[in-house]
This record gives sequence, structure tokens and C-alpha cells, in this order.
Amino acid sequence: MAVLGDFTATTLSGENRSLGEYSGDVVLVVNTASQCGFTPQLAGLETLYETYRGRGLQVLGFPCNQFGGQEPGTEDEIGEFCQQNYGVSFPMFAKVEVNGSSAHPLFDWLRSQKGGLIGNKIRWNFTKFLVARDGSALQRYAPNTDPASIASDIETALDA
Repeated sequence: MAVLGDFTATTLSGENRSLGEYSGDVVLVVNTASQCGFTPQLAGLETLYETYRGRGLQVLGFPCNQFGGQEPGTEDEIGEFCQQNYGVSFPMFAKVEVNGSSAHPLFDWLRSQKGGLIGNKIRWNFTKFLVARDGSALQRYAPNTDPASIASDIETALDA
């Protein structure tokens, strides 16, 4: 059975990174977009990262342009936007697709592990997946779920 650490992804700066680097951490994986109504959640995601990073939380952002063309920028533009507007310091990766035949394998796996209310397709930006320290998928959250509201789930996962 696959776990988070079995996957690799390309960072915003273009380097391939094994997600095995996050083995032993609790990880929140989020598909992001710079021009979405939910974009202000980047601030809440950064707050979670700053609050729990010392206890082993990682937040991984994956920009996606599949929903309304809301992430049209280059990797450099995305990184600059997220840092300047929301102070994002958590790891951000290169743009990916999260659904369909070109979906990143990580998102194929996450969707297969934690389906949504209507099938396993990701419906919009800022869908969040919580991954346990052992690399297994724990929970899926809807795009409109405020990051602060999942702090207790994160604490439970950190304490497990």
C-alpha cells in the first residue's frame, strides 16, 4: 500500500523532491490558487504551519490551474505572490493537475484514499488532505473548510 513518502514532486524552484523527506511528520497537502475566493486561506495555512511546525507539521502547497484558470502565473510569480501577500514560508511545489489523466500521482493516491462527498474527484482549489506520521491519508477537507477549524485534527495526529 502506498504512502506519502512514495511520491516525488517538483518544487517551485524546479528541483525534484522526494516526499519521503516528510516521513515521520504530519502533513497537510493543499491544492492552491492565487486568484481564488479561497486564496486568503493561505494566511490560515501559514498560521497552522508556524504554530505546529515545531511539533512536526508540514504544510505542502500545490498550485493548480484546473479550476477556473485561477492559477495562471509562472512558478516564480506564484512563489512571489504567496510570500508577499500571505507570508507563506511552507513548501510550495510547481503547478500540478489534481484530476484527470494528467493528474499528479500524489493526487491520484490522495483521491483514492479519501473520496469526497460526490465521488473522489477534487471539485475546487483549497481541498485539503491530512496525512499521518506513517504516511497514510487521514482526512479530506472541503475547499471552504477554514484552516483554523482543523487545528484539533492536526493536534490529534501530532499526538498519535
